Amino acid sequence: MVTFLSGGTGTPKLLDGAAAAFSPDDTTVIANTGDDIELGGLFICPDVDTLVFQGGGLLDRDRWWGIEGDTTRTHDALTDIANAVGLQGGPQYLPDDRQTEGRDIARWRRFSGVAEFMEIGDRDRAVHVTRTSLLDQGETLAEVTERLASGFGLTIDLLPMTNDPVASLIHTPDGMMHFQEFWVAHGGEPTVENVEFRGSSKAEPAPGVLDALDDTVVIGPSNPVTSIGPMLSIPGFGAALNDTTVVAVSPFLGDEAFSGPAGKLMQAVNAEPSTEGLATAYPFADAFVVDESDGADFDEPVERTDIRIDDRTDAGRVCKAVARAIEAVE
Repeated sequence: MVTFLSGGTGTPKLLDGAAAAFSPDDTTVIANTGDDIELGGLFICPDVDTLVFQGGGLLDRDRWWGIEGDTTRTHDALTDIANAVGLQGGPQYLPDDRQTEGRDIARWRRFSGVAEFMEIGDRDRAVHVTRTSLLDQGETLAEVTERLASGFGLTIDLLPMTNDPVASLIHTPDGMMHFQEFWVAHGGEPTVENVEFRGSSKAEPAPGVLDALDDTVVIGPSNPVTSIGPMLSIPGFGAALNDTTVVAVSPFLGDEAFSGPAGKLMQAVNAEPSTEGLATAYPFADAFVVDESDGADFDEPVERTDIRIDDRTDAGRVCKAVARAIEAVE
């Protein structure tokens, strides 16, 4: 049995090759929900949805976001209408007193849908309408996720990290912004002063999460701060990782991140922005999988391979390296 901790791109790419080393029937994936937002009244779970669409064979693999071939007529119309009636586009937080109204899970991350700043495809939007409606009918995020995973034909077990509101907030010299505003609207350009996982101290792991953490855990090459960090900030999560076997796959080639703002965010939380910084980010790790050209050194066992993942063959190679690392420490 193996459990993967996943953000939105790195770990899903790794999971493309998981079957080369791990049985889908014995595989669980815990997805980050700190990136979730409410946009125009719809609750969106980017990292969960990437895994759902990937498992269902629908994922847009050029963007690793949304559904391949999806249309954007509603998204485009929202911009047209906003322009026609003189409404400002771009990220617009709802007022502070509205951030804690409505469904609890959307707290501290509520955005207006006026000229929405994230491009949402039409079929993708149908998923968000369904999720939001089920949440409003009283189902938990874990229950809704289970429905979607089953409906899209996933062969692995997929769990959100929590049913509770946890918002990844980036503090910059220009003020606080949600991670999606920082990354999608501003391209990760603002200077990062601090990263906050608001609500995490009162959150609980979703049902099944702690049981899944009893199994061997693989932390894929996701952003250590905003993909994996929200999970680690939930009480009980880190302690569970201390008590099980953990293998971490580096998202870096030396001091260069494969993608995204991982380096900048690692610096903001006082961790070295490189493979060796994973010792700080993951002090509970029992082994690491790093690139064969990476000179990073750890006290723990290290398995080296070419960790670039461009296709399923690459993903299978890295997963086999993960399996070897597990064997080295179990």
